[in-house]
Amino acid sequence: MNVNTVVVLPWRAVGPARVRNHGHVRAYLRDHLPHATHLDADSGHEPFSRAGSRNLGIRVAADHGADIVVLCDADTLPDPDALHAAIEGAADGRLHLPYTWYRGLSEDGTAAYLSGAPLADCATELTMTGSTGGVLVARPDAWALAGGMDERFTGWGCEDTAFLAAADTLLGHSVRHPAQIVHLWHPKADGPSAGRDANYALLGRYRAAEGDPPAMRALIDERREAQRCPSP
Repeated sequence: MNVNTVVVLPWRAVGPARVRNHGHVRAYLRDHLPHATHLDADSGHEPFSRAGSRNLGIRVAADHGADIVVLCDADTLPDPDALHAAIEGAADGRLHLPYTWYRGLSEDGTAAYLSGAPLADCATELTMTGSTGGVLVARPDAWALAGGMDERFTGWGCEDTAFLAAADTLLGHSVRHPAQIVHLWHPKADGPSAGRDANYALLGRYRAAEGDPPAMRALIDERREAQRCPSP
């Protein structure tokens, strides 16, 4: 069966390292998914909103007739075999994540990798299991059923964990495929992100509703109503 796959990178050009990473990730994904449609998405929020840009990417992908959408951060490399398994598996209507652990390369490790060094030989800054985000694979209708990402999260931070809670509650438990994702180094933003405390407070509401479909739907409906009727 032919599956129309659309690959979306939520993306805004901010600094040379991020531009470099975007170019490498885009080429990497084209190599491994040559028959897919490849798009970037920027919702225009200030500051840049990963939640808003992912939602926009899903809508544009749906307009392209996507059966499956791969949302991949512009600094993240998924394992090819796990990515293909996630694309195939996402037909079940659940959220699929093509990784079980995260590996963040250091600045020197990223430079070495981009210069052609084997990935196994490149210096690592951080490894962890249980991370969320990075690469998400889902049907457009499943994304909508889970409410999409909450654009009340400012910038990025917490929106991934909140969406995973919604997806697990409303779609069935999300599926992880055993593999790593690799994060390419770039300079971090200075200081805490704007709205950090509000982001954590909102995340707490998603965690409280996790596993309770009526409560999760009520939280999503509240957000949609607020977007339809913004405060004066």
